[in-house]
Amino acid sequence: MKYMLVMSQPRSAVSAEDMSPEEMAQIIEEMGRYNDELIAAGVMAGGDGLAPDDEGTRIDFEGDERTVTDGPFAETKEVFQGFWILECATQEEAVEWARKAPLRSGNIVVRRIPSIDEFPQDLPAIQKEREYRIAQGEKLD
Repeated sequence: MKYMLVMSQPRSAVSAEDMSPEEMAQIIEEMGRYNDELIAAGVMAGGDGLAPDDEGTRIDFEGDERTVTDGPFAETKEVFQGFWILECATQEEAVEWARKAPLRSGNIVVRRIPSIDEFPQDLPAIQKEREYRIAQGEKLD
């Protein structure tokens, strides 16, 4: 099963711009070692850090209305910093990997990514999605 680990930090946390080059190098090294562990264990399916939220854009939906807001998003208490996609046998295994992340503040939310097999297979949109995934080389269960 796939799980997404979403890393967030309080808006008040120290940003990359506020760190010395040495502090940034240490954090990158620690995160690299963690990623190496995930890869060596065979559970890493993907992941990335995210650019600062002042480079982001949020789209709010209310019925047919769409409101576009450029970052930063002052009203948010936490900011998404990055994510991992892990292939784990259970959610407990994904949680154990999340607990090992070298974070000094913030949190990680672990969410299961449903398999395409969990959706009604007779729907044309699901059939089209399955064909697309197979064409992209994804191995489906």
